Amino acid sequence: MSDDNATVVITDIQSALKAANDEVAGKPACFVVVGGRLNGSVFDLPQGVHNVGRSPDNEIPLEFEGISRRHFQIDSSEGEVTITDLGSSNGTFVNDNKITVPQSLIKGDVVKLGAITLKFFPMGDPDRLTFDKLHLDANTDGLTSCFNKMYFNRALDLQVKRSRITGKPLTLIIFDLDHFKKLNDNYGHDAGDYVLKEMASLLRDNGIRENDIFARYGGEEFVVLLPETNLKQGFEIAERLRKLVESHQFIYDGKRLPVSASIGVADYRQGVNTGVDLFKRADEAVYKSKEGGRNQVNFYKAS
Repeated sequence: MSDDNATVVITDIQSALKAANDEVAGKPACFVVVGGRLNGSVFDLPQGVHNVGRSPDNEIPLEFEGISRRHFQIDSSEGEVTITDLGSSNGTFVNDNKITVPQSLIKGDVVKLGAITLKFFPMGDPDRLTFDKLHLDANTDGLTSCFNKMYFNRALDLQVKRSRITGKPLTLIIFDLDHFKKLNDNYGHDAGDYVLKEMASLLRDNGIRENDIFARYGGEEFVVLLPETNLKQGFEIAERLRKLVESHQFIYDGKRLPVSASIGVADYRQGVNTGVDLFKRADEAVYKSKEGGRNQVNFYKAS
């Protein structure tokens, strides 16, 4: 390798390192789950006070064996991060030592509560970029970059439990692309993949709010979970999404592809006890849209 080439390589490495440092600089402290079915999950700890426990209205809800409803509290409001046990039944352990008074956390500290193990990383720590990538890969759909079905199902169950406790509204939108199999048959699977990616980008950039949970549920079916949103608001959002898809020009290989969606909407109310209950109601509304001629929005009505 010539000296010039070596200089280019070193410059590229330095640029990459600077970009990584810039990316992580603004990231808050976090916990990373070690082991179990949530392995690699990242829980941010932005400045403020955060409750951790089994109850779904905690900032970090962990519904697992051996965890109290309010297990411990994290305070990151003064720069350093401190942990305080909240009188939990089974105790909070930092590096295998049961804590009885507030304790400051440093990088690499291991916190155990019940069957869950959490590893602490301070604000701006570059090691968390690796965990962010693993967390993203585990929870997103590779084609569309939306959340995947597994992530969505966990979020749906959690939000239904939160609504049951807080009484706050919650609405679910399910939309299914019309005649997608026919589109694949007529234009090829590459065209179908293009439509899925293009539509996901379209909705993410123009119709999905910051706190909404947008996921690809499977095939040509997508879902949007809308916390603190009532049925009327959810219906209006769904209709806006439908119009976005209908009016957008999906151009592939020089041809405009016919793309529309049948959409169903349902909200948390009496009779909804689980995420599955809410999903079934929104799914029934999707079928009503299909039976009504497709490319329309319907909401669930109890018969």
